[in-house]
Amino acid sequence: VQLVESGGGSVQAGGSLTLSCLASGYTVTAYCMGWFRQAPGKEREGVATIVGTKITSYADSVKGRFNISKDDAKNTLYLVMNSLKPEDTAMYYCGADLLCSDYTFAYWGQGTQVTVSS
Repeated sequence: VQLVESGGGSVQAGGSLTLSCLASGYTVTAYCMGWFRQAPGKEREGVATIVGTKITSYADSVKGRFNISKDDAKNTLYLVMNSLKPEDTAMYYCGADLLCSDYTFAYWGQGTQVTVSS
């Protein structure tokens, strides 16, 4: 199982970014997938998960601003991030596991950096 994130970058507060996670070695339909993030000096924080294509869950801090989705044909997971805030600055990782369990995953990628300036 290999997960490769992309799409991070630097934006101003209020801006948007879309993260992608290309999966290989398995089909995304068979797994719980999600995003978590970690900022320097802070604990890891779960962001969102998706099972199938419609069962989603979000952290309170991103509800209404972020949207998680999958494209099964492309074996790719997405995270659309709108109305970004400086506190969203972190390294973002995608993860996969057989079951969703409190934003812990058996597999994860190398991460993509998101920086939001005020």
